[in-house]
Amino acid sequence: MSNPYDTGRFAEVTDLDKVNSLPDVARVVEEMLNDLREHPADWENPTLERFLDALSASLDALPRLYASRGTALPDQPTWKTFAEALVMASGYE
Repeated sequence: MSNPYDTGRFAEVTDLDKVNSLPDVARVVEEMLNDLREHPADWENPTLERFLDALSASLDALPRLYASRGTALPDQPTWKTFAEALVMASGYE
């Protein structure tokens, strides 16, 4: 039985730290889609409307995420930054 205070999780993807190219982002999106198909009830934002709302909030939150890591958000976002925002949106509350 699930706890009423449980929330969804972020998409499970591999090698997010190694994203450096468009094909890497495509792989992350494919892994996210597979994870959503296999575990739709586990995601915090499983619908397109909720995901896009969370993606907007995730993009706004990226500077704070990087600051919490002790680094600045790059002036020129990278493919990794984009992939991080996508994954972040899957579980952003």
